Amino acid sequence: MDLFEICGGRLDVIEEESEHLDLSRDPSRMEGPAVGGQGRGATQVQRGALQRFSVDTNDSLRFEPCDTPSPTGADDGQDDVFKDTENQNDVIRNKLQEKVSEMENFAGHLEEIFLTVEENFGRREQHLEQHYNDVLQTLSQRYDDRAAALQDEKKSKLEALYGQLLDCGRALDSSKELIESAQEVHRCHDKRLFLKMVMPTIKRIEDFAKDDMDLTLSTSLEFTTPLSDLSDVKTMMDSINVVPAPSAPVINPQSPNSASQTSLRVCWSLFSDDTVEFYELYYRPVLEDCPASDPSAPPVNKVKVKETHCTVSDLLPNAQYELWVTATNITGISPASEKALYMTVPCPPVLNQRGYLSCPEAALIRWESGNTNPVDSYTVEIRELSSDGAESDVKESIVAVPSCQCLVQLHPGQSYVISVRAVNIGGPSERSQGLTVHTTGTYFSLLEDSSHHCLCFSEDTLTISYGYEDPPLSAMAFDDTGFTRCVAVLGELIPVRGCHYWEVEVDDETEYRVGVAYEDTDRNSYLGANNTSWCMRHILTPTRHKYEFLHNGWSPDLRITVNPVRIGVALDYEHGTLSFYNVDLKQHLHTFQCHFRSFVHPCFGLDNPGELSIHNGIETPKFTFI
Repeated sequence: MDLFEICGGRLDVIEEESEHLDLSRDPSRMEGPAVGGQGRGATQVQRGALQRFSVDTNDSLRFEPCDTPSPTGADDGQDDVFKDTENQNDVIRNKLQEKVSEMENFAGHLEEIFLTVEENFGRREQHLEQHYNDVLQTLSQRYDDRAAALQDEKKSKLEALYGQLLDCGRALDSSKELIESAQEVHRCHDKRLFLKMVMPTIKRIEDFAKDDMDLTLSTSLEFTTPLSDLSDVKTMMDSINVVPAPSAPVINPQSPNSASQTSLRVCWSLFSDDTVEFYELYYRPVLEDCPASDPSAPPVNKVKVKETHCTVSDLLPNAQYELWVTATNITGISPASEKALYMTVPCPPVLNQRGYLSCPEAALIRWESGNTNPVDSYTVEIRELSSDGAESDVKESIVAVPSCQCLVQLHPGQSYVISVRAVNIGGPSERSQGLTVHTTGTYFSLLEDSSHHCLCFSEDTLTISYGYEDPPLSAMAFDDTGFTRCVAVLGELIPVRGCHYWEVEVDDETEYRVGVAYEDTDRNSYLGANNTSWCMRHILTPTRHKYEFLHNGWSPDLRITVNPVRIGVALDYEHGTLSFYNVDLKQHLHTFQCHFRSFVHPCFGLDNPGELSIHNGIETPKFTFI
């Protein structure tokens, strides 16, 4: 498709056609005060409808003639033509926009390539300049060394010649003196003086003649020309065309969601002008109690790859690994990159299948991390459970939970499956085993750590018993959390506002205490005997069954004629009330006006040997909270 032709030659036609369409849509332009004006508008509409846009197989634009509507045709026919033309105009416009977008993307890509070429050229030019500067510096150093050697050789030759010249001068002076002495003796006419002088003179001449005079030059007039070893210069010149060894790679920090329980995806980068044949990725686990220098430290593993990324497998879950990478080409191996720390995904948390609390509008779930290394946060996933047991997709996720418990808001009368994922920088763990929660009523478990040492628990921990014999001392746990005087136990804290209901089943021969208490209630006191607990107490007397509703040691004077076997307990945070019922008779027994300052625990106690069963998670009867 010739974009210039479209933009330069044919878009004018499109614009003209669009103007005709606009005129056809504008009532103020199509309607005129006179019939002649209407005729001109119709002519323009017909002229605009004479041409139709189409797209050829080579994506170029062309116009085809179309049927001209009759001047006497109906308005519906003209509307169809207008709509058809408008639709085709939109198609052409979208085609042009797509082409323009493609050209803009291609231009942006070309710009990136241009910048990359410029950057690579600059680096290569700098590299070449550096090499030639090194060569010139080496040659200059060689020249300086050779010039200094020639200067030293010249100095030694001149010194030798100068010494020989001095020796010749001294020999000439001695010869001249001897000749003058001989001439003086020869001119002497006194025979006696002649004989006296002639013998010493002859002796001196003989001694002088005995000394051989070296008339050859003491040094060569030619300078030595040693062969210069330029092998290193040749190597440097040849290295200009040799691919340099790679620079140290840069290993990237771990990106989110880049790991699994047993694998890590590692990425790194390198300078664009470096030629690399392959990379070697090294990794090893990081153990706090075993440093890398320790001989018993885990060995270093190595992976050889050609890409700038690698997925390392067969790793430990929720473990920290130390990684570094090197690059290799035909010239050599690069320095190692800086070491980076990566984390594998944690193991799934372990949900506490019993230690949770639920009510019609919320659930408090708890779990254990199940990981040695700490995790960043947890994600709680909520799925609905249908009546036939089918689980839906995840309806809601609560993210960035910092601790191992979470209060989840739910809808009354539904069934849910709740699971948890542990999250760190590597990503989320697999989903934990699901916990089924029903919001038909309030469910809680008993806190065995708060119980008196004489209490025993059933397998489901919802039935407590007080035996006739004390347990052995080894089974007793004397601490600050358990009751010491009152044989009692606390239930889970109920931290959700609203109404809560549970039931207690006992027999007539059991003395018991049932109610609620604050978390800081005195463990060395009886339930109901302080201002931090409220309870219904059953006492056996020789004449009757006595019932007390105790708070701070005081109870109203009430008589209950029918002994309740199944007692309903209704807690209303909003109205600050705690009510008791005889479930079998649907009879209201008593209501405390409490005005709770904080959330409370259900509490249960036995004052004589017997058994008490708790029924929770049941639907609230209609006769309560009226």
